[in-house]
Amino acid sequence: MRRNRCRETNTLELEINNFMIQAGTWVKITDNAGGTVGKVFKVLGSSKKRYATLGELVIIAVKVASPRKGVKKKDVHQAVVVRTRSAYRRVDGSYIRFDDNAVVLLEKGKLDPKAGRVFGPIPRELAEKGFQKIISLAQEVL
Repeated sequence: MRRNRCRETNTLELEINNFMIQAGTWVKITDNAGGTVGKVFKVLGSSKKRYATLGELVIIAVKVASPRKGVKKKDVHQAVVVRTRSAYRRVDGSYIRFDDNAVVLLEKGKLDPKAGRVFGPIPRELAEKGFQKIISLAQEVL
């Protein structure tokens, strides 16, 4: 990951290089809950689980947040992975890959999203894994 400052707007730009989502990966938060960028520090599943793919739960810490929103910097949340840069094999044999690693924040103890909108394309495999609410809020389902 590289951090750069934009010369025109003086805003922080993050270039995220990881392909596999694992502990330490910086991910984009792709909803309107208030977080912008987060850092994964645990992949849920088992004690030895290292990588997360589409539809899997992770624990993230919010690193960059928008002002006057419900999610603040340093908050810890559960999230579901909705986009990965590594290829994901579908049942029909095709592969799907995205330009970024992105997550959607979840309510505590539920599989419902914390926000009211989800930005960007969302794969249809999330509906099969029990995240129908995220599919209904998405602008584009692939």
